[in-house]
Amino acid sequence: MARDLRKMFEKERERRHFQMKQGHEDRFFAKLEEELPQVPPKKKVISLWMQIAASVVIILGLALFYFNNTSVDPVEKVTVVDRENAGKERQGISLGDLSPDLKKIETYYTTNINLQLADLADDPGNKELVESYMDRLAELNTEYQRLNAELNQLGPNDQTISALINNLQLRLQLLQKLKSKLNQLKSSKNEQESSNIV
Repeated sequence: MARDLRKMFEKERERRHFQMKQGHEDRFFAKLEEELPQVPPKKKVISLWMQIAASVVIILGLALFYFNNTSVDPVEKVTVVDRENAGKERQGISLGDLSPDLKKIETYYTTNINLQLADLADDPGNKELVESYMDRLAELNTEYQRLNAELNQLGPNDQTISALINNLQLRLQLLQKLKSKLNQLKSSKNEQESSNIV
């Protein structure tokens, strides 16, 4: 015998009409207020201050990051085979001071020249060859200084600018030739040593 419980409860509700006593709800809320602990407002203030402090720290961090990455071009220290004027500060303008494009060109060549110089290995057997190339580089460096002085005296013109760029190109080509000659000498030495061993 299956009975439908819903119908049974509906009949029971119709028979008995339940009603809460007067003030029951007010008594319930009063007891609830007594049992529940009061949340101190201090925690909200502390959390508010923590949120403000965290926001300020984030804003300061972003500002520092922004200003460090977008600062004005820092002074780049580039040395280009300048043994005589190593400690002296240069006066006037240079090729890189004229425009951002010329600064990129000058930085490109000077960086590559310095990389080529750093890659040169000191080998006593090739000392004479390296010194002859270094003498030629010193001559080109003196010419570069003269052209730079001309740039400061006469002002920028196409001939002086192209002569400065050509000077940098010649120095880089000279170092590349020196490096290839050193590699050829090294490979020929290796071949001679291997033929002597056999």
